[in-house]
Amino acid sequence: MRRISGIAAICRAADGAAAVSVPQQRTSTVARYSTSSSKSSVRSNWYQPTRTAAHAVTGTVFFSVAATTLTEEVHAKEAVPPELRPKDIVLYQYEACPFCNKVKAFLDYYDIPYKIIEVNPISKKEIKWSDYQKVPIVIVDGETLLDSSEIIDKLFEKVRSVDSTSDADEESKWRKWVDNHLVHVLAPNIYRTTSEALESFEYITSHGNFGFTERFTVKYGGAASMYFVSKRLKKKYNITDERAALYEAAETWVDALKGRDFLGGSKPNLADLAVYGVLRPIRYLKSGRDMVENTRIGDWYSRMESAVGVSARIQA
Repeated sequence: MRRISGIAAICRAADGAAAVSVPQQRTSTVARYSTSSSKSSVRSNWYQPTRTAAHAVTGTVFFSVAATTLTEEVHAKEAVPPELRPKDIVLYQYEACPFCNKVKAFLDYYDIPYKIIEVNPISKKEIKWSDYQKVPIVIVDGETLLDSSEIIDKLFEKVRSVDSTSDADEESKWRKWVDNHLVHVLAPNIYRTTSEALESFEYITSHGNFGFTERFTVKYGGAASMYFVSKRLKKKYNITDERAALYEAAETWVDALKGRDFLGGSKPNLADLAVYGVLRPIRYLKSGRDMVENTRIGDWYSRMESAVGVSARIQA
């Protein structure tokens, strides 16, 4: 029973849910991207937190395959004045969580050192001290912060030395789009086939905090479970073709840039970091490779890789 409940735990919510390369030219409408004869239609309702496992999976079981290759065009990290930099940050995370990757993208870009405590998603023993049993949880100089968007908002307030030059309404709109739409497109893509589900869980079990027996059980049991869960998610979010929905989301984001290097203009803003954070885990999985090969997002993604740069993580 513990093994079965353990697999179910991996499908539960993280962060509020009880949950790229050579530039490509857009050659036609999104319908051309479809892998079937039907177009993708993705519901864009505002996100409402639930405790259902199907809804939650978009928040927990993604993969954090960090990008390691920098492009020739380098955008410097945003420096934080020493007097504004937090002295101690500890991030409790699942390596597989896209919301955790949002927080890491922010910390890496602002070059704010942080420690990581990898949480076992089955036992959650590392966060037994907390009534809040989701990730990310961040401890900043003794203060506990919850929910990825709120964590980023509070950290940004602490470290910014001048007001942002970005359009605040535009930035807020696209940050909400990430949480309410983009993340829901990812799970049906990374678990689209049994081979893609196994590819994903191979990474999860190699990098997550699992014991030997848990690793084996989660890899095969989890991959099988998530393959079927992804089909329910596909129906829940009215997705008729997984890849078409992913390509449409990527093109929607590129259109939002309106020819700018970043949504923030010459530098990434919080929306850029949010999109990059949730896409970074899938970039080198098959779904991410397909996305870059079939949409125009590769140029922007490469600029973000350079801007965010290497991890600011330090040893715990």
